[in-house]
Amino acid sequence: MSPPPKRPAPTSPTGPPVWTIPDWPGQAKEQAVQAMFTAIARFYDLNNSLLSFGLHHRWKRRAAACVPVTAAGRALDLGAGTADLALLMENRMGPRGHVLAADLNLAMLREGRRKVARRGLANRISCWRANAERLGFREASFDAVATGFCIRNVGDLMRAFAEIHRVLKPGGRFVCLEFSRPVRPWLLRLYDWYSFSLLPKIGTWVARDRTGVYRYLPASIRAFPDQEALKDLLLKAGFQRAEYENLSGGIVAIHVAIK
Repeated sequence: MSPPPKRPAPTSPTGPPVWTIPDWPGQAKEQAVQAMFTAIARFYDLNNSLLSFGLHHRWKRRAAACVPVTAAGRALDLGAGTADLALLMENRMGPRGHVLAADLNLAMLREGRRKVARRGLANRISCWRANAERLGFREASFDAVATGFCIRNVGDLMRAFAEIHRVLKPGGRFVCLEFSRPVRPWLLRLYDWYSFSLLPKIGTWVARDRTGVYRYLPASIRAFPDQEALKDLLLKAGFQRAEYENLSGGIVAIHVAIK
């Protein structure tokens, strides 16, 4: 069962509802990011597959595999977007378990809600609109929290980590899949060329985007802490232990932190 919603606000009479947890005005970065992702929501999954050459499916499966199998477990997919991680975690929560797919962006959540409904999993996965920096859930509510390509977009990284730590049960696990720093110089040069030259052109053409989201994305990756720096921030946020695994030469990394 999911926790009792605050101010339930179904967005349509059919399919699993998208609940709204009250949020607070965000920073300018947060507002700009939300506007950009709203503009590309319908093309998000297609562009993910094109721009990652399909690798994002493998990365997400590996991240979901880091979530422990739990009898009657409760998991939170934070910054869920179109709910890919939520769908992958669902069968790891046991037959009486539940996953909440939470995102601040309503347009992205609606796409995720459609995918959940098509899989017939509306009773196993709930879609909620929530702010990562001010989660409306009770302390120690979840066995696991996972994020996929979300955490670099929050306005206050340490506040989001503090909230994730708060809602995890003691011994709970935070799994963070995020773009990171390639470990080999030649790969870093190639990746920078692709990210700043090719990716914006392809992404903008496919999504017909005029907001600049596919120019923002590579810049946000470059500004995000690298593998060791992110590990240090997780420990600073109060996690007892943190480690990471590089995928695709460090293009992405999975950090796993234990409360």
